Amino acid sequence: MTDFLLIHGSCHGAWCWRDLIPELTGMGHSARAIDMPSHGSDPTPIADVSLDLCRDAILDASSPETIVVGHSWGGFPISAAAEADPKGLRGLIYLCAYVPKDGLSMAEMRKRAPRQLIADAIEKSADGLSYRMLPGRVQSLFYHDCPPEVVSYAQARLCPQAIRPQETPLKTGSNFAKVPKVYIRTTNDQTVPTEYQAEMSLCAEPELQLTIDSSHSPFFSHPKKLAELITLAARKM
Repeated sequence: MTDFLLIHGSCHGAWCWRDLIPELTGMGHSARAIDMPSHGSDPTPIADVSLDLCRDAILDASSPETIVVGHSWGGFPISAAAEADPKGLRGLIYLCAYVPKDGLSMAEMRKRAPRQLIADAIEKSADGLSYRMLPGRVQSLFYHDCPPEVVSYAQARLCPQAIRPQETPLKTGSNFAKVPKVYIRTTNDQTVPTEYQAEMSLCAEPELQLTIDSSHSPFFSHPKKLAELITLAARKM
């Protein structure tokens, strides 16, 4: 049995792991999801959200036996957690996620992608502290291979994303380097270009670079297959 902590991406919450958690627990694992600051039921004001606060939420929920799974933007705070306390968790699984380059922010990394898929789908708040995804673009970007029920479920729960943590550079060094890593690349992704994911997957050893034929949301479109891949990854870590 493996203890998995699931970390959501931009504008999402712990709710997005609804279908994956029972698949993992059905395979004998422990699987938990938490809301990042200002997401889901977390009451943190958007103005107070920082990358350090997201990092600390992950470390508070982890143990040395925990494998932390980060989706999309979630790759940054899980990396920050590994850099801050490499003994506080067992390993990292990046699910179509951003893997930091030393000293860059996630916003800077997103701009380096060979294709910009979401730039025209973001609406910034009047105060400049957060952004939302345009409702008419959500299905095509995140859930194009998901059942209609999932789209309705997600649309009702998507929330604003704090900008500051995504514009905060992350320094990584020897602590981050020593933590075992797996990358699961989504080959039909309309949010993070799959060829950019292939580049970022080089953070993991070749046998730990895995793929799933899915949109940006395999936890909804292929939860059983994703649970099998995560289980395989844990065995190899």
